[in-house]
Amino acid sequence: MKRILVTIMVLAFAFVTAACGNGKEASGGSGEVKTVKVGVSSGDTRTWEYIVEIAKKKNLNIELVTFNDYIQPNLALSEGEIDANSFQTVAYFDEFVKDQNLKLEAIGATVIAPMGLYSKKHKSLKSLPDGATIAVPNEATNFGRALLLLQEAGLITLKDEFNGSGSLEIIKDNPKKLKIKPVAAGNTPRLLDDADASAINNNFAVEAGLTLKDALFHESKTAKPYINIIAVKKGDADRPELQKLVDLYQSKEVEAFIKKTFKGNTIPAYVTVDELLNYQDAWTKPATEK
Repeated sequence: MKRILVTIMVLAFAFVTAACGNGKEASGGSGEVKTVKVGVSSGDTRTWEYIVEIAKKKNLNIELVTFNDYIQPNLALSEGEIDANSFQTVAYFDEFVKDQNLKLEAIGATVIAPMGLYSKKHKSLKSLPDGATIAVPNEATNFGRALLLLQEAGLITLKDEFNGSGSLEIIKDNPKKLKIKPVAAGNTPRLLDDADASAINNNFAVEAGLTLKDALFHESKTAKPYINIIAVKKGDADRPELQKLVDLYQSKEVEAFIKKTFKGNTIPAYVTVDELLNYQDAWTKPATEK
């Protein structure tokens, strides 16, 4: 009888051990599987969907939470409903966090969707005549972004007090006497038939069938205020699973995916967090000084 009991106990132990072993394999071979919720825009999520798949091999389960506006993702992050978000430029982030008094911080850079200067009438910046008409978005932030683009292109210089918000009064030097015409952002592609050139946000350019290869000039990752970020609650930056999230986004594998998928309309911009913190330097330094 004792032998039978011993045999049963041995078999039971072996079964439990095997079951535990199978569970370990299912979780990726070793280590605990962590889950993070990441808030993203409901638009194009192809990059994050790709990251979700490769994260599984790293014992990281990413749950994407989509939002239809640019307000809720930061509020949800502040309330702890998500662990991180990735949808906004660092300049927008700083302004929103300040206005809403939120305790959030950037932990990594992702991409820039460059604004470009396009023209149907001219083939290069050099061919833009004196007095050329340049259409730009009229909303303050994008107006400022367009002016910074023109400065980076070497066409104008902005005053030292430029803070990212656009106005004609903030232009310090305009040697070609360009006529800058603010219009609704969605109309900037339509102005290509009338204006000499038009500064067009990436999303409107794509809708109009334009690519960065068509642009006379476009932003690069030196346009730091408009680099997108991964944000978290203050105090969470050192969580290993969130650092892994940044490492995955900034990996060679994801960089190659972005370049292949978006064909230059979205550019990986993996600058350091310290560089992000100094993005305001870009507002008053022409490209030749960077």
